[in-house]
Amino acid sequence: MSNLKIYCSTIRYYKILDKSPSYIIPIGLGDGNFPNNWETEKVGINISHLNKHYAQLTMYYWIWKNKLRGANANDFIGNCEHRLLWLNDLYATKQKFSSSSLYGKLLNPNNNIFKNYEIIVPQPIIYKKKSLFDDFEEVHAKNILNDVISFLPKGEQSLFRNHLKQNHLYIGNMFITKIKYFEEYCELIFPFVDRCLEYCRQKNLLNGYQIRLPVFLAERFSSYWMSKFKNKSTLSLARLGNFHLSNKLNTFLNTTKIPFTFHQYPTIYNY
Repeated sequence: MSNLKIYCSTIRYYKILDKSPSYIIPIGLGDGNFPNNWETEKVGINISHLNKHYAQLTMYYWIWKNKLRGANANDFIGNCEHRLLWLNDLYATKQKFSSSSLYGKLLNPNNNIFKNYEIIVPQPIIYKKKSLFDDFEEVHAKNILNDVISFLPKGEQSLFRNHLKQNHLYIGNMFITKIKYFEEYCELIFPFVDRCLEYCRQKNLLNGYQIRLPVFLAERFSSYWMSKFKNKSTLSLARLGNFHLSNKLNTFLNTTKIPFTFHQYPTIYNY
C-alpha cells in the first residue's frame, strides 16, 4: 500500500469531503469557515492573501512550508479540488452503462501505478486545431505568455516554448508525485508565479475573470513540468456536479456511494 496523501482545495465547506477516502485531506482556502478538524491555509506559514490570484497554488505553498518536514522523500503527495477527484483508472469514454458507485471507482492507494511511476498526471485536454500558446492567447490576451517566459530559468525557457507549440494540456496544476519532486516543483513555480503577479499588476491586467491570470500562466508551466517526466502515467478524473456536492443530501447519505453514480464519468474534455 502506498503512503499517499492527496490534499483537496476548497474555498467552501462541502460535507462530501468528510465522506471521501481517508487519503484525501481537505484544506480550506481563503476566508471561508471550515470545521475544526479540517486543515486551513491560514494556520502556519502562508500566502493566503494571494488566493484570489493564485487559487490552489496557495495550498501548495502551505503544504511546502508546513507539512513536509521529516517526510519520506519517496512518499507520494498529490492534489485535487473539491469538485475534481482522481479516479483509479484511465478511461477513453464515459461509462454510460455502469451500475457502480463513483466512490468505488475513486483512486485506491493500493493501485500498482505507485510502484511503477514517479508522477501521475490527469487525462489531458487535447486541442484539435490549436496549440497551447494559441489557446492561451485566445482565452486570455495576446503577448502575455510570450513576455513571462523570460521569468523562468534560462535552461527552461526554450523547452517551455517548444511545449507551448504542442496541443496536450495537463489541466488544473493537478498531479501526484513523490515528495522530492513536489519540492522541486515548488522551487520552480513560486519564483515564476510571483514575477507573473508583479507583471500583471504593472500592466493592470488583474480584472474580472483575469484576476487569476497568474495561476492560468502557472497552469501552462505546470503542464510543461509534468510533460518532462519520462516515467509517468495517466489517470482520469471525476468532476462532481451539484448532486454530489449537495450539503443537504450528504447530511443523510454519501452521494458518491449510490449505485449507478459512475455512469457519467470519467470527465473528458473535448476541444
